[in-house]
Amino acid sequence: MEEANSSSGVASNVARAIVAALNWNSTPDDRRAAVSYLDSIKTGDVRVLLNTSLLLVKKDWSSEIRLHAFKLLQHLVRLRWEELSSIERRNFANLAVELMYDMTNHSEEWPLKSQKAALVAEAELVSMMLRWLPEDITVHNEDLEGDRRRLLLRGLTESLPDILPLLYTILERHFGAALSEVSRQHMGVAKQHASTVAAALNAINAYAEWAPLADLAKFGIIHGCGFLLSAADFRLHACEFFKLVSSRKRPVDTSASEYDSAISSIFQILMQVSRELLYKSTSTAGSMDENEFEFAEYICESIVSLGSTNLQCITGNSSMLSIYLQQMLGFFQHYKLGLHYQSLLFWLALMRDLVMKPKVTSAPSGDVSGSAQLDNEKQMILRLVNEDICGPILDVSFQRMIRREKAFPGSSFAPVTLELWSDDFEGKGDFSQYRSKLLELMKLIASLKPILASSKVSDRVFLIINTPFASLVPLQDLAMMESVQVSLENKVASVFDGSNEFSGGGTELHLALCRIFEGLLQHLLSLKWSEPALVEILGRYMDALGPFMKYYPDAVGGVINKLFELLTSLPCVMKDPSTSGARNARLQICTSFIRIAKSADKSILPHMKGIADTMGYMQREGCLLRSEHNLLGEAFLIMASAAGLQQQQEVLNWLLEPLSQQWVQLEWQNSYLSEPLGVVRLCLDTSLMWSIFHTVTLFERVLKRSGFKKDNLNSENSSMQHPLSSHLAWMLPPLLKLLRALHALWSPSISQTLPAEVKAAMMITDAEKYSLLGEGNPKISKTSLTFTDSSQADTEANEVDIRNWLKGIRDSGYNVLGMATTIGHPFFKCFDVDSVALALMENIQSAEFRHLRQLIHSVLAHLVKSCPPEMWEIWLEKLLHPLLIHLHQVLSFSWSSLLHEGRAKAPDVQCILATSDLKVEVMEEKLLRDLTREMCTLLSIMASPSLNTGLPSLDQSGHINRLVDTSSSLKDLDSFLSNSMVAFMLKHNSLAIPVLQICIEAFSWTVGESMTKVCSFCAAVVVLSISTRNVELQKFVCKDLFSAAIKGLTLESNAIISADLVGLCRDIFIYLCDRDPAPRQVLLSLPCISPLDLAAFEEALTKTLSPKEQKQLMRSLLMLATGNKLKALAAQKTVNVITNVTARPRSAVTAATEARIDDGEPVGLAAIM
Repeated sequence: MEEANSSSGVASNVARAIVAALNWNSTPDDRRAAVSYLDSIKTGDVRVLLNTSLLLVKKDWSSEIRLHAFKLLQHLVRLRWEELSSIERRNFANLAVELMYDMTNHSEEWPLKSQKAALVAEAELVSMMLRWLPEDITVHNEDLEGDRRRLLLRGLTESLPDILPLLYTILERHFGAALSEVSRQHMGVAKQHASTVAAALNAINAYAEWAPLADLAKFGIIHGCGFLLSAADFRLHACEFFKLVSSRKRPVDTSASEYDSAISSIFQILMQVSRELLYKSTSTAGSMDENEFEFAEYICESIVSLGSTNLQCITGNSSMLSIYLQQMLGFFQHYKLGLHYQSLLFWLALMRDLVMKPKVTSAPSGDVSGSAQLDNEKQMILRLVNEDICGPILDVSFQRMIRREKAFPGSSFAPVTLELWSDDFEGKGDFSQYRSKLLELMKLIASLKPILASSKVSDRVFLIINTPFASLVPLQDLAMMESVQVSLENKVASVFDGSNEFSGGGTELHLALCRIFEGLLQHLLSLKWSEPALVEILGRYMDALGPFMKYYPDAVGGVINKLFELLTSLPCVMKDPSTSGARNARLQICTSFIRIAKSADKSILPHMKGIADTMGYMQREGCLLRSEHNLLGEAFLIMASAAGLQQQQEVLNWLLEPLSQQWVQLEWQNSYLSEPLGVVRLCLDTSLMWSIFHTVTLFERVLKRSGFKKDNLNSENSSMQHPLSSHLAWMLPPLLKLLRALHALWSPSISQTLPAEVKAAMMITDAEKYSLLGEGNPKISKTSLTFTDSSQADTEANEVDIRNWLKGIRDSGYNVLGMATTIGHPFFKCFDVDSVALALMENIQSAEFRHLRQLIHSVLAHLVKSCPPEMWEIWLEKLLHPLLIHLHQVLSFSWSSLLHEGRAKAPDVQCILATSDLKVEVMEEKLLRDLTREMCTLLSIMASPSLNTGLPSLDQSGHINRLVDTSSSLKDLDSFLSNSMVAFMLKHNSLAIPVLQICIEAFSWTVGESMTKVCSFCAAVVVLSISTRNVELQKFVCKDLFSAAIKGLTLESNAIISADLVGLCRDIFIYLCDRDPAPRQVLLSLPCISPLDLAAFEEALTKTLSPKEQKQLMRSLLMLATGNKLKALAAQKTVNVITNVTARPRSAVTAATEARIDDGEPVGLAAIM
């Protein structure tokens, strides 16, 4: 009663203030005081504002007071709606429904003409209320789930016959009233009506996502929104409606026919608007402004969505379907990128569906009418998607394969009429993603129309290269030539991928395809280009035809001869900067051999001897450099893998035996690798320095390309050793010495004595800095990024050479070691672990973060995965102990420094004289996070199922183990040592202590994306603590790990792994609380929990066997015990958003449109946004 009297008293005060503010007989002071009081109500307690306004809109009050009360309610809904609870919103909505009926049945006369605005305000308010009513259907609300949510949906659905006609009436009346007021030049009143129309459209959009389409059609909503597409002020809002309904899925019940009818009408509306827009945009240049182009893009987006999800609704009408496809082609051909891009998405979806082979399924009843109907629909579409459609799509795709920045105005082939891709376009990803979509579309068309696609791409290549002066193609055309090469590669790979019936037989279609590409290949072979850039492109054109050569082996010989011709036509002098283009072209030609060897498969085998003879001749003549020899050697290994294991072994011997004689010599090892400064002396002997580099890179290539091919694995040879097993014994020892000497350069005692150019070469490179900062890497001369050939080396290496050599040796050397470990027993049984540990761990404390990360990623991760269980004792402790000790030290220090001082203090950038301290801080943090991520990955490898096959799974009914004595079933930790790497780690204190310390501290680091991997290791630790009788491990898990997991939940960055952390807590408590008091003690130490709370939690646990429910109980308890301070759990709460508002950013065009219906205060959709 007191609350009601209080609300009535406030309402009376507000009413008096309204009268005083509007009464011109009031004194200025009285009016100012009244306005001030009304503003305080407007900005004060939202519930006082709500209750007061609802009292004052009743008919008991004068029209002036009611008008102001409606404005107060408008303000509340527009700007303060989020301050109300869900219950208050629903109650308010119910009152709004009552206002609806009052408004529609009113017979009230307003004494002043200007006060008719109250009706408009009331209509807008009703529309806004109707918009919020279905909020809990379209937006997740954890307070409204399950039955309550379904009850709301059912209630709203039953109310649609009342709601939708009312919205249509508001839309119709106020749109007409707005036009009428504009004709009378009453712009203020017209804007109020326009605001109501916008509010009604927003309300309609809230129902468009779920209301039955039949109802939307029946009550005129589809018609009304279609009509508003012609109104400039409302057409973008109306587009929102069509965008939402266009993506609806066809029902499978009896309402499907009504749905089809509604969708058909939407097709007709959107196709009519599309036809007008396409005609207007193509008939007269400049006839459409940016506003209309934006509208066209919205329409295109809706009609694309409609066709992508509901095309089956019009397949029965071949005329409409044909017109629709022609419009989609028109959008695809449009010069505006936005319209073209939207249509690209449709054609991709359609072509995927047409190419996809139907799944063979049988209905239980044996009825196949549904699948037959689908086949008929697909056949109809296939008949319409003919060459007249596919051809223009291919033509446009060819032209758009180049970005605007590379299409020089002087280019002979650049499309002058198309708006090409530019990085300025927003919301469409980057160019590589866009080009991938184009390539996929062309590939799909090639699958449907192989002859057409092959002819088109062949004609396009001829257009580019078939000029009277083919060898003088302007350099600005290179970008276009490269884009055509990508298209050619795409088409050939699509047509000859082996999955098509026409790719590998003697059919007429196969022969026609071969004739097309044979003619193209012969023309390419006849070209006499000598410019290095053109030679490089020509090599890429020919390797693009590799899949064709697989089915046309007669072409291989000519291609190989042409590639060698191109290779020998280019100068072989590499140190001259003016010949850098020739060097790149020569390397590209050698790379083409690799690509052809992979794609041509066995067709190239008859030419292996000829290739080997030519390589030998070029080596003797001194015109084949070591880097080129390595590439050709890699191509040879690919060829050999297709020939069989014996041929592969012969090629390996042919490649490696000449190198072994120099590589194993003790003279150079003793001179340069016996002590760290020997590497400095090695840099003075550049010929040997680069020879060593190319030897190591060749090792890397042969390891990458050698091994067992699936086709060669059978019951007879599956037990054969790896082809490189016999070579490891001489390959790796000198490499280990080399890596040991290289690592020693970073030790403080050595680094202080190094020459200045070596010190400079050891610092982080500019490219690495740009990568860490996330900045674009500026153009760097290619000569500074490449590796010198031993035969062309200067007498003394400069800083750039030394930097490239050090980086190359580390990269390739680590890769060689890592891949060698994957061979398995031949590596682990034949090598001394001490020599490996000495090379990798002797100077581990001097390693920089980027080098540590690389060592873990390239070597140790492979070693841990590949080490046989019987060798764990020998290998893992000696290698992992120094690594884990050091990682714990540096990660702990750097994370503590970052979290408390804002600096990670990574050693990599300590000597950088940066222009900005902020950049140094960013680089340090990135280096720290990269290293942490790699360490977490190593932990997840250790905990992987393949390395822990003996690890038991927890009993899914958690509380059973608490009711019976399970001590007899517990095992010793030793029983898991042979089949669980985590158990092996925990058994050895030298490994267990640092790795568990890393795990505990990692929960306080802000690396949520990597913590999932740490959790997998911790989960294995928990399982072992539950399954064994190891008291020390049990105490660690129950106290330290349990506390750390709860502490981890205090970090918002751990929201991504909050479920894992709660799961850890659940497992620890469920299985161990009766074996150790620590879990209960940890929980009771939390600030907001009582023993009664814990007892209630335990009682609730006994009532459910569901792990999911047990985790939910643990989650609720932790939130209670910490006073809702666990940010990782709080961050999971869904923020309510309005799903019917497009996420697409509105441009200035839209803002200008909305401004025309706004008199200063945001209205309609703008108010909500």
